[in-house]
Amino acid sequence: MSLIVENLSIRTNQFQIVKDAFFKVEKGERVAVVGESGSGKSITALSILKLLPENLKVSGKIEVDGTNVNSLKGEKLRKFRWNKVSMVFQDPSASLNPLMKIKDQMGEALLYHKKVEKKEVDKKVVELLRLVEIPEPEERINAYPHHLSGGLKQRVAIAMALACNPDYILADEPTTALDVTVQSKILELLEKLSIKKSTGILLITHDMGVVAEFSQKVFVMYAGYTVEAGKTEDIFKSPLHPYTKGLIECSPILNGGKKRKLFYIPGNVPEPSEKIIGCPFHPRCPEAKEICRRNIPPILEINDRKVRCFLYF
Repeated sequence: MSLIVENLSIRTNQFQIVKDAFFKVEKGERVAVVGESGSGKSITALSILKLLPENLKVSGKIEVDGTNVNSLKGEKLRKFRWNKVSMVFQDPSASLNPLMKIKDQMGEALLYHKKVEKKEVDKKVVELLRLVEIPEPEERINAYPHHLSGGLKQRVAIAMALACNPDYILADEPTTALDVTVQSKILELLEKLSIKKSTGILLITHDMGVVAEFSQKVFVMYAGYTVEAGKTEDIFKSPLHPYTKGLIECSPILNGGKKRKLFYIPGNVPEPSEKIIGCPFHPRCPEAKEICRRNIPPILEINDRKVRCFLYF
C-alpha cells in the first residue's frame, strides 16, 4: 500500500514547470520533499489531488494503492479526495472559511464524504478536535477562525484533513506561518497521528531542520527535478548531491552548536521559463564539470539511495 509518483512532468503550452519528479510514501511513513521556493514541490503535491488549473498538462505515473489518479474523474475523484488522500495547506487562515463556524465547515466534509448523520456531526467534530489536542473542543466548535491563534487554526486544518480517515496526508509547508515553539508542536502532532492511525504523510518544506526532526525518508527537488532520495539519516550523514550538501550547510540549527560563518548557495532557482542547457544546478554548483554544462544527468542508484549527478558516473 503506497502513494507512488514517477516520471512526473507538469507543463504549460510555453514551458515545463516539473520535469522529472518522483517519490514514494508507504502507509504510516513520514516522507519529506525538500527544496527552495520554485523547485516544484507544492505544484507536485497539488497534482496528486488533481487540483491544478486546466491549462497545466500532467504526465507520468501518479498511483495511490494501485489506483491510477490521472484516470479519476467526477464522483470517483470526489471520493478519492479526503477519503484516500487529503491535504493540509500552508496558510490555515486562507484554507478556513472566515464566515463559517468550525463545526459547520468540518461538519460539511463529514456530511458529504462520510455520510455522518446530522445529529452526530457535532460529536464527531469534537472527537476530531480532541484528536489534534485542541483544548476545550466542546467550546471551540462554535468559534470562527478569527477567534483562534495561528497554531490552533493549523490544528483545525489538520483535524479537517483527518475527518475522512485518509490513508495519506499531503502537508504543504504546514509550519511556515507559525512561530518556532508552535512549529515543533505541530510536527510532533503529525508524527503522533502518523503512528497512531498508520497515515502516510508527505511533508513539503524548504527547511532542513524540519526534515531532520520529522521525516524518515527525504526526496530533494531542484528546478522541477528530484535530484536525491534516501533515508533521512543517510542523507544528513553523507549527502551525495551538491545541492543537498548546500541545503544542509545553510541550516544553522544543524551545525551542532559550532560557531561558523553562515553558508549560502549563491544565485537563485531558475524560473521555469528559463532555458538552461545541462544540469539546472550547474550555474550555482561548486563542483560542476564540463559535462554538467552540456547534459542533464540521469538518476543513478547507489545502494538504497538515488542521485542525479555526474560526480558519480
